[in-house]
Amino acid sequence: MRAITVTTYGGPERAELAETELPVPGPGEIRIRNLASSVHPADLVVRSGVLAAVLGAPPFRLGWDVSGTVDALGDGTTGFGVGEQVVGLSHWFASRNGTHAEYVVLPAHQLAPAPAGVPATTAAALPLNGLAALQAVDRTGLTAGGTLVVTGAAGKLGHLVTQLAVDRGLRVLAVADPRDRDHLTALGAEFVARGDDAAEALRRLVPEGADAAVDTAQVGAPLLAALRDGAVLVAVRPSAPVAERGIDIAVLDVAPDGAALGRLAELVAEGRLVLRIDSVHDLSAAAAAHARLEAGGTRGAVVLTL
Repeated sequence: MRAITVTTYGGPERAELAETELPVPGPGEIRIRNLASSVHPADLVVRSGVLAAVLGAPPFRLGWDVSGTVDALGDGTTGFGVGEQVVGLSHWFASRNGTHAEYVVLPAHQLAPAPAGVPATTAAALPLNGLAALQAVDRTGLTAGGTLVVTGAAGKLGHLVTQLAVDRGLRVLAVADPRDRDHLTALGAEFVARGDDAAEALRRLVPEGADAAVDTAQVGAPLLAALRDGAVLVAVRPSAPVAERGIDIAVLDVAPDGAALGRLAELVAEGRLVLRIDSVHDLSAAAAAHARLEAGGTRGAVVLTL
């Protein structure tokens, strides 16, 4: 089968198409004929060699998301049938089981039925960012009426955090570029322009300080000024700020969860969670997909089709 592999660290051109062995599902596992998969910043980090000291030498097969159809079941595997459309997440750093390949094998509990009525290329934007968004909002512990700051609120992850938080009845203060104002307010959020004075603007809206923040834009320590004592800040990268005033700093490490992914897929099918696509590239053009994501400014997923 064809897969995107990295044999030498470097630029986008190092995301290369190669022939690899067809994987065989074991007990409790499912082989999926992959139709589409998103490219994520984590893929760029692995390919570039930034984590070479931790990961060691390649080769690696890249990819986190899978959106496709069930192709084969391992012994004793139940819950899905051959031909069923599914989505799933492979935690690459934990498993090194990359999904940028024509066929992917995952444990059945990491899969969910694909959102009804949604193309595979769109569904491919759901697994990693959808689960990360859900788990981030859950980690804040907020219930309806709570106040949540979302930085990078128009980005791939922040956009989903914003929608899930609004759907949960939270007051969402969305920090983003001014060009995203109308879109975010249409979602039900209150807009705050990003920049050095964003924390001050947030305090004007919530003088007592917000209850929590999900920092998808990695603002870091300056964001603490917008939060009340004892608030929660969820960081999406390990470079989280040092806690102060009793603020709970949590670093998100997304976990595969088929049941939660199924609930997210239902929200997508109902139109309550909208997935945005920046661009779609053939698997053979993985280098171009990496270059597009690396260029920045995307407002949706960069997707590979297989």
